[in-house]
Amino acid sequence: MNAGKEHCKPQKRHAILRVFKYLKFYPKEIVLNILFNLLAVVFNLFSFVLIVPVVELFFGTTTPPAIEPAFSMSQSGLTDWAMWNLYNYKELVGLWPCLMLFCGAYLLCSLIYNGCRYLGLYFLSPIRNGVLRRLRDDIYHRITILPISFFSGRRKGDIISRMSSDLADIEWSIVSTLQSLVKDPINVIVFAATLIFISPRLFLLFLLILPPAVWLIGKIGKSLKRNSTKGQSQLGVMIATYKESLDNMEVVKAYRQDSHRQKVFEKANDTYSRRMMRVARRREAGSPLSEILGTIGLGFILVLGGNAVLGGELQASVFILFVIIFARLIPPVQAIVKAYSSLQKGSASAERIFEILDADEKITEKPDAVELKGFGQEISYHGVSFSYDNENGEPVKVLDSINLTIHKGDKIAIVGPSGAGKTTLADLLPRFYDCDEGEITIDNTPIKDLNINSLRRNIGVVSQNCILFNDTVANNISFGLKGVTMEQIREAARVACADQFIMQMPQGYDTTVGDKGSALSGGQRQRLSIARAVLRNPPILILDEATSALDNTSQQAVQEALDNVMKERTSIVIAHRLSTIENADRIVVLDHGKIVETGTHSELLSHEGVYKSMVEMQNISKKTTS
Repeated sequence: MNAGKEHCKPQKRHAILRVFKYLKFYPKEIVLNILFNLLAVVFNLFSFVLIVPVVELFFGTTTPPAIEPAFSMSQSGLTDWAMWNLYNYKELVGLWPCLMLFCGAYLLCSLIYNGCRYLGLYFLSPIRNGVLRRLRDDIYHRITILPISFFSGRRKGDIISRMSSDLADIEWSIVSTLQSLVKDPINVIVFAATLIFISPRLFLLFLLILPPAVWLIGKIGKSLKRNSTKGQSQLGVMIATYKESLDNMEVVKAYRQDSHRQKVFEKANDTYSRRMMRVARRREAGSPLSEILGTIGLGFILVLGGNAVLGGELQASVFILFVIIFARLIPPVQAIVKAYSSLQKGSASAERIFEILDADEKITEKPDAVELKGFGQEISYHGVSFSYDNENGEPVKVLDSINLTIHKGDKIAIVGPSGAGKTTLADLLPRFYDCDEGEITIDNTPIKDLNINSLRRNIGVVSQNCILFNDTVANNISFGLKGVTMEQIREAARVACADQFIMQMPQGYDTTVGDKGSALSGGQRQRLSIARAVLRNPPILILDEATSALDNTSQQAVQEALDNVMKERTSIVIAHRLSTIENADRIVVLDHGKIVETGTHSELLSHEGVYKSMVEMQNISKKTTS
């Protein structure tokens, strides 16, 4: 785990802008994309400009100046200069050579335009895929370094939804708009500048319809974002429902709740579908709206522009060029509106993603953290207290002023009623959580001063809910280790009493164990977990009710494996079956988050306390006193 440096909460920024910050890794591709899009727009515009001389050549609607005019960068001056040269060239070579020349120029412009457009998309591809790759890496990295408490209060289905559907939504709603966000604004700027150059008065009319259009599009965008946020949250609920049913299918069928779970899922699915239908309707309204407003503007331009041509204020060919370019201006405006709508929809998903990326990394590592190279003397809990927040946000104390010393080589058992804080006490040692008060030290060094990777490398954990991956037996045993030989894996399996049943499997150590080890029995899964801990060879071992879920036969096999593992190791055993910890060097009894008793098995039985009551409830006192 790379807990690295202390996490600083970033300033609140717009989620879309935070997605776009990943563009900084692709400066060359961005420059080339902008360059080729700009060239594509220029050559596309130039192909339209060629329409004016073609109209003049065919119809001769404009009389050229009597003498050669001076070249100037005004609309009338440039038109006169071009007309004078055009008519002189026609007189010199004839009409058809002129037309062939213009057709060749038009074809060349079209070829260059499409080539540049392709190159713009070519250099956009690594940007799109690279941004998503880095975003996925950051999310997965963040999830691996967040404390376990982050996940305990959240539905895993919702987290899966954020990593899958929300990322996919960002891909289609935000990253896919990059080309539109580069090319279409360039189109609008270049085309608008050309229209201003041709006729500022006509272009001013177009600007008059912009404010209401911007206002309407903004209203649609806000509605899109609001409904998208609710829709993505509802999708998380639906996926969580789906995952819960899959994980608990035996219970669902045993209690004949198939129909009930179906109704729960259908309700979540229906709510999500109706929400996303609203999103789709609002998103699709933007493009027709912009086209209607553009058409209204074009109608006014045709009336006023036609009047200007009839009054001799504007040449007919130039007016035709204005209308054509104005018509070509509408599609990029529509594309920008559509991109804006997509950004608003994707913004909701981006905010859900950044909720994970901005989650408080409570388990932090100091910049000058010390490497733990081994365990030499003792583990000490000094006034340790720990609380968690309940559903109402109110603190609930789990541990209260715990003082405990564990010497090297000790076998310490932690017992107590359910909810006494046994697992929490053990989980604080590898820093799955951090205590609220007090501190824990290893060889007089606070664990908060230690490098987290080195701390956890010295601690092995075998829990009641053993976790196996859908991989081979060998890879599950050697999980997290590199350069491990097969002989080392087999030796760890022998210590864990697992080698015999592994060799009876179809492919031996190369047999795939299935999802969560479904191809194995409970005892076999537990022994593989023990073998994994053995292979790491940690000096400190935490056994969290490792045999409580097993039958008597499996429990005896696993207990034998545990006895082998605990030899010459410092062990902290959380036990439900008290018969398994009778030989512990010391038994620590917790009740309501406090240590109420400590001693050996026989010492604690001599007192009328919590431990003796627990022993009597499990009917093992006769064996002890006989």
